[in-house]
Amino acid sequence: MAEALRSRAKGGSFLRFSDFMQTALYDPRCGYYRRDAARVGRTPGTDFFTASSSPLFGRLVAAACASLLGGRDPSGYAFVEIGAEPEGGILRDVAHPFASARTVRLGDPMELTGKAVVFSNELFDAQPFRRFRRRGAGWSEVGVRLDGDLLLESERDGPIADGPPLPDDAPEGYVIDAPLEAAALARAVAAQPWEGLFLAFDYGKSWEEIAYGCPEGTARAYRRHTQSNDLLAAPGEQDLTCHVCWDWLRQALAGAGFAEPVVESQEAFFIHHSAALIEALMTAGASSLSPEKRSLLQLLHPAHMGQKFQALWAVRS
Repeated sequence: MAEALRSRAKGGSFLRFSDFMQTALYDPRCGYYRRDAARVGRTPGTDFFTASSSPLFGRLVAAACASLLGGRDPSGYAFVEIGAEPEGGILRDVAHPFASARTVRLGDPMELTGKAVVFSNELFDAQPFRRFRRRGAGWSEVGVRLDGDLLLESERDGPIADGPPLPDDAPEGYVIDAPLEAAALARAVAAQPWEGLFLAFDYGKSWEEIAYGCPEGTARAYRRHTQSNDLLAAPGEQDLTCHVCWDWLRQALAGAGFAEPVVESQEAFFIHHSAALIEALMTAGASSLSPEKRSLLQLLHPAHMGQKFQALWAVRS
């Protein structure tokens, strides 16, 4: 990893945080997401748990997508999941109404054509982000300084190239984690020649919330189901993430011809668009709390995943 970071620095000693994160997560030799190891689940050795760990999640998504196609026959659409884990794919072993279901994993070419439902779960929050900190009357870029094999947080003053519109009235020390690569990925997906439904589950905030309501930033690390603020610890062995900016993703879709991109909480999304399936699950054995009902409550309850995660969806004809 130290060798990979030095190579990324190209002889220098400072890396933007986005470059550090790109290496720590995606370096072909030692990146976290390149490791041949289970990351998702509740078994020993895993790092985090997601909605896709529940088979019911795939059924709810399939039902919602069929509804959101708005009367179009889902059998004419391919379901394409971007960023699935090696052993994953939310429609694996799930009966669905689509013409086909395939996954695009890390390193696979992303070729989207024809009629499709393009889906992702916690893909955009794992894209590299840039970090900025308010200093005096301006902003500095926060990155990583290489000191031999040591990694130290460092700040670089001066003009910020290709950065977001940082607020002029932020207090001293305010941190902004700007998910610019997530927006770039959304533009890349939307730019391809396909029509149909875009659906992404993730956790995020509006730009106003990021710029004015999160003074410590939104970035964190996950390892062995423990959240940490030490983003430089064990690069390649822990997940790094930050909240996406829903405003930027909505703009990316709208700019590519998608009609009125909508953001809903996970709870509201499924209640609005998977109502028939939810009703069937709740009325089956109404007097008992089956494993499926427990899974449903975990996905919908505001104290669990219902409000923590949101869904962004939009349709392009």
